[in-house]
Amino acid sequence: MRVVSIPPPAGPQFEGGAQPPHFPHQGLTGPGPHFSHQGPPGPGPYFPYGPYGPRPPAAVNGVAIAALVFGVLCFLPAVGLVLGVIALLQIKRRGERGKGMAVAGVALSSLGLVLWTLALVTGGAAAFWEGFQEGARSDSVLSLRKGDCFNSPDGLEGWTVKAHKVPCADEHDGEVFALVSVPGSDFPGDDSLVELSEDRCYERRSAYVMDGWSLPEEIAVYYFAPTEQSWRFGDRSVACVLGREDGTRFNGSLRSDATTLDAHQLAYLEAAEVLNVALDEMPASDSFDDDVSDDREWAGQVEEAVTEQVRLLRAHTWPAQAREPVDELVADLVEARLAWGRAAGTADPGAYWLREEEAWEATDPALSITVREALGLATSPPAYEEEVEREPEAGEMEV
Repeated sequence: MRVVSIPPPAGPQFEGGAQPPHFPHQGLTGPGPHFSHQGPPGPGPYFPYGPYGPRPPAAVNGVAIAALVFGVLCFLPAVGLVLGVIALLQIKRRGERGKGMAVAGVALSSLGLVLWTLALVTGGAAAFWEGFQEGARSDSVLSLRKGDCFNSPDGLEGWTVKAHKVPCADEHDGEVFALVSVPGSDFPGDDSLVELSEDRCYERRSAYVMDGWSLPEEIAVYYFAPTEQSWRFGDRSVACVLGREDGTRFNGSLRSDATTLDAHQLAYLEAAEVLNVALDEMPASDSFDDDVSDDREWAGQVEEAVTEQVRLLRAHTWPAQAREPVDELVADLVEARLAWGRAAGTADPGAYWLREEEAWEATDPALSITVREALGLATSPPAYEEEVEREPEAGEMEV
């Protein structure tokens, strides 16, 4: 007998040549024709996904996931939009899943792009960036504002970055008296920042401390300028700071301006500042010389400043306790004005220097002590004014 193998029926095969399971129709009831199989069983139903069981589901497209993430976060919406379009193309070509995520990413990113455009037009983006900067500035020198007192782990001499704001009544390392804006869009360089900081901070100290007599001798001016790194993050201001030269802490605010002075104190200091500004313009000279043209011009400017100071003092209505001291000071200033006028009109160098010395003596700071006492201001002239013999320090004389 010859054995002949029977080829398997058409359709998918199992490993080893076995046939798919067969489910004959047995004991069927109900209407319709019924069939029974005689002889060897025929082929039955098959598993739909191949001989090894169900086919695994298609992979989810990774780009679609990324598009959805960018769309939900509204971060870089243009990127989310591009990723969503790429994902849809890949899904169609590869038969992958994730079409819903890709579509959602495209929709959300499109909405985000519209919102970002509106923000740019209305200035919302600028407000967001300012808020970001404020967050980045927290607990640093960048967070300080005019009038703030602070402590720093590094003191005022090092590269101060951290600054913990504290009440000025408590011990503190420094007090911010001005913020100076740095012009330009490009980092100006360290040398330019040093020059700008020194000039502008000293210029603005007198506006914060109008009563120079109240400023302790050991207090010096410091400043914190932007670095090249902080410039990249939008740092565009110099913080001008008052602190002790010996590095120790001090109590109380040094501020004396319109926020801390009464109307009479403010009126007196504003009048005195007119003369201070003029004296500060004294020509630089290391010794007596024969050319006194610049000095004579300056003496004329001082004469005009004294005239304006007298006018301001006479125009204000002073409290009862200050009227007599102010009248006495005005009389002394009239004499000083005449002395500066004589110096300005003296062409002979030798005679000029004698006239200037007389003018300095006529503007003795001690003449203002009684007025200061009546107004409740500091009555001790700064040390550098007491130590002057012939020529007072420019800009430091005040009556």
